[in-house]
Amino acid sequence: MTCYTSCKSTKRAKGSKSKTSKTIPEYSESDPYNNASNPLKVFTLQDRITDYAKTFVGVKYKWGGTTKSGMDCSGLVFESFREHRIFLPRISRDMAKKGLRIDRSQVEKGDLLFFKTGKSRRQAINHVGLVVEVSQSDIAFIHSTTKKGVMISRLSDHYWYSAFIEARRYL
Repeated sequence: MTCYTSCKSTKRAKGSKSKTSKTIPEYSESDPYNNASNPLKVFTLQDRITDYAKTFVGVKYKWGGTTKSGMDCSGLVFESFREHRIFLPRISRDMAKKGLRIDRSQVEKGDLLFFKTGKSRRQAINHVGLVVEVSQSDIAFIHSTTKKGVMISRLSDHYWYSAFIEARRYL
């Protein structure tokens, strides 16, 4: 993806006689955001963030991790937003203090779900997931678990439904 920040021309260095021209690269067929097959499809920032997060599915869990060699739940969310120049707090409980709190019925793709997990269900939020799909009957979210690493789960699963605390919107 090419990003243009200015159309201002620059002076050529003294003594330089070569003229350089840059061409705008065309989208390749393999580019997931190539609209050639469906020009009416609009790819949102939410699409790009969630698609990027999905590239980590199968990555093992690593406490404090933020790379394909291992990541934790907040590392996954942090990196997925950071890749698109949106900077969130690094820890799930701190993420839950920012953004706009929304009702579960208002959740959309790209929103964050917060949970209290574990046997003691401590007072502090300790888990976060990124919503990747919303249907009339369920919400799918991507997150990283200690046993299965980065995966997609459903809020309707009994464990996640009972651990759910709140949803927040950053976008």
